[in-house]
Amino acid sequence: MPVAAATVAAGLATGPGSRVTRFAKSTAASVTPVRPGKTHTLSPLDNAMERHTVHLVLYYRAAPGLGRDKLKESLSEVLSLYPAMTGRLTRGGGGGEGEGGESGGAGRGWVVKCNDAGVRMVDARGAATLDEWLATASGDEEMDLVYYEPMGAEPYIWSPFYIQLTEFADKSYALGLSCTHIHNDPTAAALFFHAWAAAHRRDISPYPPFLHAPAFAVSPASPAPPPPLLPLKSSTSSPATDAAAMSSATFHFPASAVRELLSSLEPGTTPFAALAALFWLRVAADAAGGERELTIALDFRKRMHAPLPTGYYGSAVHLTRARADLASGLPAVAAALDRHVAGVTEDELWAAVEWLHARQQGGGEPFQMYGPELTCMALDHVPMYGAEFEAGAPPARVACRVGGAAGEGLVIVLPAAEGGEARDVVVTLPAEATARVCGDGEVLRYGAKVVFGPKVAKEA
Repeated sequence: MPVAAATVAAGLATGPGSRVTRFAKSTAASVTPVRPGKTHTLSPLDNAMERHTVHLVLYYRAAPGLGRDKLKESLSEVLSLYPAMTGRLTRGGGGGEGEGGESGGAGRGWVVKCNDAGVRMVDARGAATLDEWLATASGDEEMDLVYYEPMGAEPYIWSPFYIQLTEFADKSYALGLSCTHIHNDPTAAALFFHAWAAAHRRDISPYPPFLHAPAFAVSPASPAPPPPLLPLKSSTSSPATDAAAMSSATFHFPASAVRELLSSLEPGTTPFAALAALFWLRVAADAAGGERELTIALDFRKRMHAPLPTGYYGSAVHLTRARADLASGLPAVAAALDRHVAGVTEDELWAAVEWLHARQQGGGEPFQMYGPELTCMALDHVPMYGAEFEAGAPPARVACRVGGAAGEGLVIVLPAAEGGEARDVVVTLPAEATARVCGDGEVLRYGAKVVFGPKVAKEA
């Protein structure tokens, strides 16, 4: 094998015993060129997420119109709607025409140079049928369905987006997207699949991309009152548990299980608060009782006085900290979370944005946003199962992870394939905590099922 080919093959390799084989890497470009000089300035919220990545996997059953070549063709078409995805990062201050006509400069923040450089595409095969994979894969093995290369010393030649097409033995597909969080949050990444699927069907997405850099622009005269959470996080030392020691698992709660859980709680409790409280209590089961704090990650697109379009491109994640007495029991803890979420105001969001802007202008280094304390993210409102590449054929399953959430871990509440009250919960915790929660009777008593458990559990 030539040296160049061997180097590429080594970079695409998966772990020992993996059932996924990556065999090619290429670049996917848009079919419509971007006008010269176009840039997209990233917001303070975007820049704050530099230490994190977003990973989504959508599984699709075999269909006549779902093939590797056709998927690549529709991908090139949809990329014409996303000029920032095919661009490259550079530091602000370089000029150029930005979104909305603003200057391309962004102080010390990142700016996307929309230069049609394309996104990286990886081709792969899975040595199992889709049903075999869904029944037997571990949470860690699922990450073989996405590919990502960290930013190197030359960001202007680095692709922030990676898409992996994995064909299973029965011609089903897993479509994996990985990107830096400074470009997209999980909501924006999920809605990209809507646009891609619509392009594949020769249709129009109900959530067109909204690339509007001034959405979170801060006036230079704006004060920067310190919000309660972010200054504390910025001064927190690195977690004792690094990313390599973390492990993931997915819990499926059918609608009947969620209804049974809600029936034991106060009337009006939301599924998110119920599941967040349940996992908070079980993850902290060995800790001392009493009042504790939980960081909650909220999508703020529709919580603003002038709501952003659902298809807003970028990060609209706001981190807020709730308090509850864990000794008061599940109903009281869930009610406390619901009250806190309902009481989060837009002023709190803007205080965070202004503080992040001032810190960015002062040359502050990125810090860990997800963690090191336990964080729970609400994504169960995102229409993840509406991305139909073939009309009437939604994804069989959607998986979502956020990279860089080391420490106590991250709990993500997602919609489930059957819709309605059903939910999936993805946990990324220290390995021993993941194994413990997967066997926790309190978590499983309502009818939940571990569908992508830790690898050690699969091999036991």
